[in-house]
Amino acid sequence: MTNAVGRRKAAVARVYLNDGSGKVTINKRDISVYFANPLLEYVVRQPLNTLSVNDKYDITVNVFGGGVKGQAEALRLAIARALVKINADDKSVLRKEGFMTRDSRVVERKKPGRPKARKRFQFSKR
Repeated sequence: MTNAVGRRKAAVARVYLNDGSGKVTINKRDISVYFANPLLEYVVRQPLNTLSVNDKYDITVNVFGGGVKGQAEALRLAIARALVKINADDKSVLRKEGFMTRDSRVVERKKPGRPKARKRFQFSKR
């Protein structure tokens, strides 16, 4: 069993990889049930498709925080990190595709005296 953690925005994904048949379980639900949008399912499976190991591992995931897109991208990073732990030679291939890079962009905090982080209240000279 190999485990790894991936983060994106406010989402945190903990991944556990076992040898198996390619089943992906997210929070005790199947991937197609958890991510109803097939595009998000594709995002999650990108590292597996790149290395052609779709049917080689069973993946169990605990994910929380953020929205569905942030969770899918956190999961993609976690799967890529777990695959590198299994075989370090795959790191260059996954890095070239951009799956090994942690996207550190998060929502900027609201500042006092403003309605949002950067927006200002309407200004009138008179």
